[in-house]
Amino acid sequence: MSIVLGSTRLLDSGRLRGQRIGVVANPASIDQDFVHVLDRVAEAGGITLGAIFGPQHGFNSDLQENMIETPHAESRSWRVPVYSLYSETREPTPAMLEGLDALVVDLQDVGTRIYTFIYTMAYCLKGAAKAGIPVYVCDRPNPIGGDAVEGPMLEPGFESFVGLYPIPMRHGMTIGELARLFNEHFGIGAQLVVEPMTGWSRSTFWEDTGLAWVMPSPNVPSVETTVVYPGTVLFEGTMLSEARGTTRPFELVGAPWIEPNALARALNGYRLPGVHFRPTHFEPTFHKFAKEGCGGVQIHVTDRRRFEPVLGATAILHEMRQVDPAKFTWRPPPYEYEHEKLPIDILAGTSRYREDLERGVDPRRMAESWRPGVTGFEKLRAAYTLY
Repeated sequence: MSIVLGSTRLLDSGRLRGQRIGVVANPASIDQDFVHVLDRVAEAGGITLGAIFGPQHGFNSDLQENMIETPHAESRSWRVPVYSLYSETREPTPAMLEGLDALVVDLQDVGTRIYTFIYTMAYCLKGAAKAGIPVYVCDRPNPIGGDAVEGPMLEPGFESFVGLYPIPMRHGMTIGELARLFNEHFGIGAQLVVEPMTGWSRSTFWEDTGLAWVMPSPNVPSVETTVVYPGTVLFEGTMLSEARGTTRPFELVGAPWIEPNALARALNGYRLPGVHFRPTHFEPTFHKFAKEGCGGVQIHVTDRRRFEPVLGATAILHEMRQVDPAKFTWRPPPYEYEHEKLPIDILAGTSRYREDLERGVDPRRMAESWRPGVTGFEKLRAAYTLY
């Protein structure tokens, strides 16, 4: 399959010649030939790079932990300021945008509501709208495809930096499509230009694209991570380990008090489509339970088209809570700039998810309760899809 990314199409078009631009990017902002977008800007000629903007984890994507703000800096290579949009501000300020003719966003999303890059993009739209400059969003593949939609919808009152708008956990959209949705339906009103890809279809998984996978953030090391991430990211709202500090974050989950064989038997007893839960032990080198042995499971996805990651993770949470409700605890705030609500509630986008787990509701019944919201969203997104 031959895919031409939005960044390539935009820079080849010549539409940015004579302009001074800011670029929102990180190490994953490469094209099909491994050329970084900033190098492509330099090669294009006639474009002045005025500023670089970095999302969470920094422009170099080298800060491991969540909730560690990135300082502003100066690029020695490009001799322009590097502004952090995970700092005292998530929205580019007028001073940061001063002198720019346009803002170019080239970020790799992972297909999940709980990924701050899409909200960095939304804040860039807001800042640019105030400054009166256009935003070019360079489209990239959704690594887990654009067909499936799953999970609870974000409800009013649960907005945060891991969920600004009412969309489901797995949204089935590209970052360019989300830009259109945010800007038009949710009323940002920026001068938005989405540069689409060619050669990508909604049924395409990342391995089918022929593109190299570059970690968009430190704990999304592989495409396999993105497949399970829409569900196991919910473990960030618990005091269970999502296996940060191992080589398989989000694919492994567990805790020191979990007996892995019993957990795996219970989970495989659900006969969930497209997945097998293998009992395992792991020891994180940092983060939760650092240097402490954990029992748990590894999630082996056997059929991506049938696998439902949010249902799978919900089944794990349900069964772990059944093992020992006293040891199963929710992570306390603060979390991603939210200081009052429980992290699990802003991750799920609703308190009902947590309340259902606390009541012992069967995960399959929980999944049924998400379907009306998913159906409504699928009708809404149809107006903003590009492929």
